Amino acid sequence: MPITADEQGFLDAVTLDAPWDLVTTFAGMHRWKPDDVNKAAAVIVDRLRRHGIPVEVHQPEICLSIPHDASVTANGVRYRAKPPSSALHVPEGRTAKLVKLKANPKALRSYSRDIGLLFGGSIGSVEEVRRKIGGCIVVMEGFGNPALTSLIEEWGGVGLIAVNPGIDIHWGTCTTIWGSPDLHDLPRKPKIPVVAVNNPDGQALMALAEAGGEATIRTVMEEGWFPQSIPVVTIPGTEDQQKFVLLHGHYDSWEVGVGDNATGDATMLEIARVLWAKRGSLKRSVRIAWWPGHSTGRYAGSTWFTDAFAQDLDENCLAQINCDSPGCRWATSYHQTRAFTESAALAAGAIRDVVPDADIKCIRPPQAGDYSFNNIGLPSFFMLSSTMPEALRREKNYYDVSGCGANIAWHTENDTLEIADRDILLVDMKIYLLSVLRIANAEVLPFDWSATCDEFDATIAQYEGASKGMADLSPAKAAVAGLREALAGLGGAPIAARNAAVQDLSRILVPINYTREARFAHDPAYTVPPLPTLAVAAELPALDAALAKPAMVELMRGQNRFVAALRAATRRVHQATGA
Repeated sequence: MPITADEQGFLDAVTLDAPWDLVTTFAGMHRWKPDDVNKAAAVIVDRLRRHGIPVEVHQPEICLSIPHDASVTANGVRYRAKPPSSALHVPEGRTAKLVKLKANPKALRSYSRDIGLLFGGSIGSVEEVRRKIGGCIVVMEGFGNPALTSLIEEWGGVGLIAVNPGIDIHWGTCTTIWGSPDLHDLPRKPKIPVVAVNNPDGQALMALAEAGGEATIRTVMEEGWFPQSIPVVTIPGTEDQQKFVLLHGHYDSWEVGVGDNATGDATMLEIARVLWAKRGSLKRSVRIAWWPGHSTGRYAGSTWFTDAFAQDLDENCLAQINCDSPGCRWATSYHQTRAFTESAALAAGAIRDVVPDADIKCIRPPQAGDYSFNNIGLPSFFMLSSTMPEALRREKNYYDVSGCGANIAWHTENDTLEIADRDILLVDMKIYLLSVLRIANAEVLPFDWSATCDEFDATIAQYEGASKGMADLSPAKAAVAGLREALAGLGGAPIAARNAAVQDLSRILVPINYTREARFAHDPAYTVPPLPTLAVAAELPALDAALAKPAMVELMRGQNRFVAALRAATRRVHQATGA
């Protein structure tokens, strides 16, 4: 849809003055240790108040794991290393035989626990792997991510050395626990030391593993509950003030973290400034939040907010928009735009109207990036922002990373001021602002649940085909058909009833597509397949006889949950349409 005159008035108000000042300020501030993070929050609060914007500052205690030092010693050589957040604290070191596992090069960044995907068929059965790595330190290419760490631990490995792809070492996190742990989460705390090394050192360690050598991993960690500041701005709407759009992103970073995420913090600051100045033209409210605990707490800041304000989010939040790594050097493409299917047209439309010739492709968001709202059921889009065109990335011989617009400075000491680009930042700020406006000021909420039905049909067909006739998913297909038929009549409902139904549908359909845990809980930080309650159907042909019948029980229960959810969604649409 073309940009309206009202929308253009908002976009024309965007300038680089305030945001660039914050970017340059943060470029001189480390923001990963708790005290430094709170100092950064004070800077954001000060900037907001300079513009006359009221800001509420929460200060919860959240669980953090701060990495301080690490090393790998082997054959008398000490190799530089970084421990990911939540690695086991082993300052005295742990020594064991090295074992090399071969990674699938296409899955180095994957958060999946799918063994075939992670290892590309290079390993045998789980029993064989247990015999191979039990009591040993595993060394393999990749990043020390949660899914991989949890598998190595389950298989009896006593440590993990992740060999990063380049000459730099990337910080990260290795826990599957999402946010601060509850009693249910505690058993999943990593129980092994994990470190990352650069590629040249990793090659030497992998060669040593093949020769039957051993190594000592040392990690120095600080774990505890720390008070951390969460600044939140609410710009009130003029018509439906209770309902709001949530725009959010993290302000803690590794070292100075300019592209990840000072540019995002600056984007939210500027959008707050523009919306506050023009708040008389907002129909619904907009809430903007800056999170701590993203890097060292596995999204502990956004998770605390989700927990503390769960009822308000459930009743009133229309969508969440994540702002991470906008405005980075060379990032002129949008071919990796994260969006739920029902939100994809909205996200793509905002990009296309600001950048008419943009390369846009919307893809399913991974279980990452402060998407702490899936279990409540919020329509969601954006995570990482613009990125480098693939041709340019290949030309620069850059490997794939998870931010900074595909600059390999991501999560390293090199994510400094040169990673930010003023012109690209200006464009990305306008995209974010326009997308916020198109929810806040929409007459009819712009979420397409018919498109979600298309996705459901495709996923069910994929699983049924992969089952090679072993799974009957006809009840699931019939449930989708029933919802699709009901949705066809939703356009004739009164606008207020239609909007209420569109919101309520998200509370049913987002969790069934993205979560396994209950509403108001948090799933582990590894990849959830589409329609996870049905996903076991695709695994049936590969299971041995001992697992086949339990898997069919799981599928029956999962299909029951899916069908019940779709029928509840259908009833909700019928309620709105009077059918």
